[in-house]
Amino acid sequence: MDSLQVYSVVWLALAAVVAGLIVMNSNLDGFTAVLRSNESLKRQISQLNRLRESLWFGILLLVTVSVVAAGQLLSERNRASEAIRASVWPVYNPETVWKAPHISLAETDDDADLIAYGRDLIARTQDYFGSSGLVRPGTINDLNCQSCHLDAGSRPFGNNYFAVMSTYPQQRARSGSLETIPKRINDCFKRSLNGQPLDTTSREMRAIVAYMRWLGTGVPKDAKPRGTGLPEVPFLERPASPELGREVYVNKCASCHGADGQGLPIPPDGTRHYPPLWGEKSYNQGAGLFRMSRLAGYVKANMPFGATYENPQLTDEEAWDVAAYINAQPRPEHPFLATDWPDISKKPYDHPFGPYRDSFPEAQHKYGPFRPIVAFYKKK
Repeated sequence: MDSLQVYSVVWLALAAVVAGLIVMNSNLDGFTAVLRSNESLKRQISQLNRLRESLWFGILLLVTVSVVAAGQLLSERNRASEAIRASVWPVYNPETVWKAPHISLAETDDDADLIAYGRDLIARTQDYFGSSGLVRPGTINDLNCQSCHLDAGSRPFGNNYFAVMSTYPQQRARSGSLETIPKRINDCFKRSLNGQPLDTTSREMRAIVAYMRWLGTGVPKDAKPRGTGLPEVPFLERPASPELGREVYVNKCASCHGADGQGLPIPPDGTRHYPPLWGEKSYNQGAGLFRMSRLAGYVKANMPFGATYENPQLTDEEAWDVAAYINAQPRPEHPFLATDWPDISKKPYDHPFGPYRDSFPEAQHKYGPFRPIVAFYKKK
C-alpha cells in the first residue's frame, strides 16, 4: 500500500469519526434539553460538552496534519516525477543528433492538452481541414503536415521542428521581414497545403505552437541541433535528370504514391492515403519542397518507406534525379511570385524563378548543375 492509499484510508476513517460525532452531537443536544433541569446531571453534561469540544479539536488537528502531510507527499512525488522526466529527457549536445522526447512526457507539461491537440493536427491535418474536416472542411489539399514533416515533425533529418522555438522569430529573406512562428505555420498552410491560413488566435494555432515549443524543450536559444531540418546532398556535376528520375520513381516510389503520383490508400481499402506528389492535390510551386535541394535531401534521408538518414536506400544521383522528376510534374502555380524574395540577391541557388543577380538560366537554377551558381555568389 503506497502513501496515497494510506492517506485515503485515513481520510475515510476521519469521515466515519466525523459522521459519528455529528450523530452523537445531535443525540447529546436532545438529551441535554431533557436533563438540564436535573442538578445532579449538570456536571456530567458539562463533562460531556468538554469531551465533545476536545473531539472537535482533535478532528481539526488531525485534518490539519493530514492536509500538510498530503501536501508534502504531493510535493515529493512531483519532485520525483521531475527527476524521472529529467533523466529520460534528451540532453542537448551540438555533436550528437537530437532525438525528440517521447510523446508520453508531454503529459507532464502544463500545456499537455494543447500539445496533444497540436500533435494530432500535424499528424492528421486532413481530419480537421480536409474535404470532411472537423474544424474547417475543404480548405487544404490532400496532404497532412506530416507528409512533409515526418513523424509529426519529430524525425531527425525528416524536416522536423526541433529548432523552431530556438530560432524564431527570425528575419527571413523570402519575405524580407521578421517572421513569427504563426507566420511560418501559415506559410505552410498556404504553400505546402495550398490552402487557407489559420486564425493566429485560434486554439488550433496555439496548439501547433505549443507542440513545436515542447519538441524543442532543452534546445538553447539560437541553437540548431544536429538532425534539424533536412540533410544536404552533395552536388552533381551535371543537371538532375527527370528522365533518369522517372526510372527511380517507377522502381522505388510508385508502389506507395501510385504510377500517376496521386497517392494510394493505406491499407489498399483504407480511407487514409500516401500523399500525392504532384497535381492539384499536392504542394504548390511556392512550397519549400519545390526547391530541388530540399526535395533531394528529403528523399535521400527518408524515402522509400523504411529508409533513414543512417540507412538510406537511394544514391545521391537517384535522390537528385527523382526529385527532378517529381518537381517536373504539373502542380498548382506559385501564388507569391510578386512578393517573394524582395531582395533578389538573396534568392537561394535552386530557386527556379527569375529574375536573378546572375546570368545563369532558370533551368540551371532548377535542375543544376548548382556548383557554378554557388561559386559565383561566394566570389561576390
